[in-house]
Amino acid sequence: MVEVSSRLNGIGEYYFATKLREIDALNKAGHKVINLGIGSPDLPPHPSVVEALHQEASKQNTHAYQSYKGSPILRNAVADWYKNWYSVNVDPETEVLPLIGSKEGIMHICMTYLDNGDAALVPNPGYPTYSSAVKLAGGDVLSYELKEENDWHPSVEVLKELVKAQKAKGKNVKLLFLNYPHMPTGQLPDAALLKEVISFAKENHILIIHDNPYSFILNDHPTSLFSLDVNKEVVIELNSLSKSHNMAGWRVGMIVAAQGHINSIMRFKSNMDSGMFLPVQLAAAKALALDQQWHDEVNKIYSARKDEAYQLLELLGCAFSKNQVGMFVWAKIPSAFSSGFELSDEVLNKAKVFITPGGIFGSAGDGYVRVSLCSKKEVLQEAIERISAAHIKRN
Repeated sequence: MVEVSSRLNGIGEYYFATKLREIDALNKAGHKVINLGIGSPDLPPHPSVVEALHQEASKQNTHAYQSYKGSPILRNAVADWYKNWYSVNVDPETEVLPLIGSKEGIMHICMTYLDNGDAALVPNPGYPTYSSAVKLAGGDVLSYELKEENDWHPSVEVLKELVKAQKAKGKNVKLLFLNYPHMPTGQLPDAALLKEVISFAKENHILIIHDNPYSFILNDHPTSLFSLDVNKEVVIELNSLSKSHNMAGWRVGMIVAAQGHINSIMRFKSNMDSGMFLPVQLAAAKALALDQQWHDEVNKIYSARKDEAYQLLELLGCAFSKNQVGMFVWAKIPSAFSSGFELSDEVLNKAKVFITPGGIFGSAGDGYVRVSLCSKKEVLQEAIERISAAHIKRN
């Protein structure tokens, strides 16, 4: 038997892949589980976007391999989008790299910049893919804890200590992952603090990888980190149409960065794929041109669902802030449970409703759970009824 590569040591299967199999088994047994875990939008893209895909895919000349750097139409659309919504100037020719979903961009960046033993600063709690990509690239994960009492923002002093300790070992810290609005906590960015983080990165020659897919969901003021790093000196920003335009399955993302970084990442990416299907790119350009009415309509639906999520969490005895943005609600578990995993299992076993345990996002999330807003209001109401009937302990 051929052994797997050692690079998979410590890399487990993605939590949701495993959990979905468990839920599927329960469904096959007739339980009809309500899944409030994954943030996969259930709403469709704008009809004009679907029509654009249909029209372009019907043409005979749109099915060939595409440019590795993406269609100029899409790159120009990205630049216009950044200008219109973030007030950031982007050169579509040199500073935009379309991605087959922003998740692959995380891996591309790690493979581009990390040598064996190089370190990356990763938020705890945070998106698990950051740590997995760092490890797969041969890097070391330096976890920096985010705390509720600090509004889920990093401590610059802690970051400095982590870097100092690595340097004392003769090791490099090359990357710092940031994600605001933050997933899973829904915390908005703090401009003053992020300026300090950017200064810290410049002083220590660290690249900030800012993951920015949630800036349009229940948020009146979408921002880019380039509003603080105007000359794109240390920031590489990932963005996506998955959440903002209900196109998760289309796999359309982007990297926006200075030309040198785009060129470096391109050296890796061009060896990994042969470009994105052109009709998808052209439909994505159509989506990026949608106006405020689109976002208002989507957010009106999410806002109504959020009220239902609050009721569900109150029923479980959880505590939460109503100042969160994004398509989830993050909540602290009641004292009756030792961890979010225990509460999640209790709700799944007794009510056949799945909510995400916060511990999958890191140890700092152990005492929390997360509820997705990607289900119809009626489904959330049924989940509330099931939990109410299950008489789950609260204290």
